[in-house]
Amino acid sequence: MAKAKKDNDWNLAPAPESTGHVKIDKKYDLFIGGKFVPPTAKKYFETVNPATEKILSQVAEAGQKDVDKAVKAARKAYDTVWSKMPPVERSKYIFRIARLIQERAREFAIIESIDGGKPIRESRDVDVPLAAAHFFYHAGWADKLNYAFPNAEVSSLGVVGQIIPWNFPLLMAAWKIAPALACGNTVVLKPAETTPLTALKLAELFMDAGLPDGVVNIITGAGSTGQALVEHSDIDKIAFTGSTQVGKMIKRSLAGKSTRLTLELGGKAANIIFEDSAIDQAVEGVVNGIYFNQGHVCCAGSRLFVEESISSEFIRKLKHRMDHLILGDPLDKNTDIGAINSEGQLNTIQSYLEAGEKDGFEMYQSNVAVPKKGFWCRPTLFTHVSQSSVISKEEIFGPVLAMQTFRTIDEVIDKANNTPYGLSAGVWTDKGSKIFNLTTKLKAGVVWANTFNKFDPTSPFGGYKESGFGREGGLHGLSAYLKITG
Repeated sequence: MAKAKKDNDWNLAPAPESTGHVKIDKKYDLFIGGKFVPPTAKKYFETVNPATEKILSQVAEAGQKDVDKAVKAARKAYDTVWSKMPPVERSKYIFRIARLIQERAREFAIIESIDGGKPIRESRDVDVPLAAAHFFYHAGWADKLNYAFPNAEVSSLGVVGQIIPWNFPLLMAAWKIAPALACGNTVVLKPAETTPLTALKLAELFMDAGLPDGVVNIITGAGSTGQALVEHSDIDKIAFTGSTQVGKMIKRSLAGKSTRLTLELGGKAANIIFEDSAIDQAVEGVVNGIYFNQGHVCCAGSRLFVEESISSEFIRKLKHRMDHLILGDPLDKNTDIGAINSEGQLNTIQSYLEAGEKDGFEMYQSNVAVPKKGFWCRPTLFTHVSQSSVISKEEIFGPVLAMQTFRTIDEVIDKANNTPYGLSAGVWTDKGSKIFNLTTKLKAGVVWANTFNKFDPTSPFGGYKESGFGREGGLHGLSAYLKITG
């Protein structure tokens, strides 16, 4: 008789996603005025596959003159075409974009995983479908804005500058471009320098959709490119998603100007587990909230609060689940944890791990093998963490979980709110009254109940305090791109 295998003896055969149909150009120029044009200074930078450290492409670096060209192209398109087009016609373009994203979903998912390091399951099942859903949703509103805001006069703002981060490149682009177009604005988008490829592929899709020239312009580059866009005198609104530090700089630079601003910044989300929760479900929710996305989410549930009476059982089950997570090739459909986005981000995460150990907290990491090439971090759990510690207070943006226990509801509310951030939180309990009690007292823009990291284009997302202001999605997200009077 064959000997039964232990749980951790099972090995899944690799199931890599095919890349034969994916085309990544060796060099990408700037997308301005409906076509790709080289940067004025002829400067390019490399974008790298974080799982292999191989160079994927050379990408144009936009300077101030290029930013000016993009803004002028957007202004021309706004004045001559987009703002004059009947809303129902605008909606047709946005619907067409949504359909093309669906048709090319596999291609977008693979490029997202290659360029950003996230598992193909997340790109395929979350990012790309949600990106298409945002275009579908906002296409439906394009000719109904007067119904969205009854008894008010609504009009577009003009030219919108949008800056997005590296954690959800395609989805963040959709979150911003779709409502801007639906409200009649034109766009200049700057993706993160480490993950520009899906935005540039989106530019190709806009050409295929026949979107009028200049309605959306995509400029690539680093911080100086974003700064030039923020400070341009002909921008009517800036929408930024990124770090709190950069968000504060943008707010200061726009002080005293008429430029509108919305910010979606950092977070240090609390995930609260009560003793009456479904523990196995809660464990899976914690894993989903911090490990499946490598912690590369501003709303990641990086602070875990577990009721003391179940803490031992919860820790045991969580460690067991961590030990069975699969780390490796992002294109393998079995992979749970992909690569860290860049070497610089990995070094930042490592510095926090060292800080946690230096503070004397108990650190647990799964013993999963780490590839020799690429940027990788094992899923990590710190227990017996203090409220004042660095790993409890600061956003790590990695698969690192800091756990504390609590005894009373008032105690956990105080602990959860003891942060400068206010983006999201999670509550796990079988008592509806307890959920509603906490949702009124947790200082977070979004509170999930018995789930985590669930998004829908109809539901507004955003935070307050140092997590920013303004909302994306739903009617609140539409209002950020409109002048509303009356």
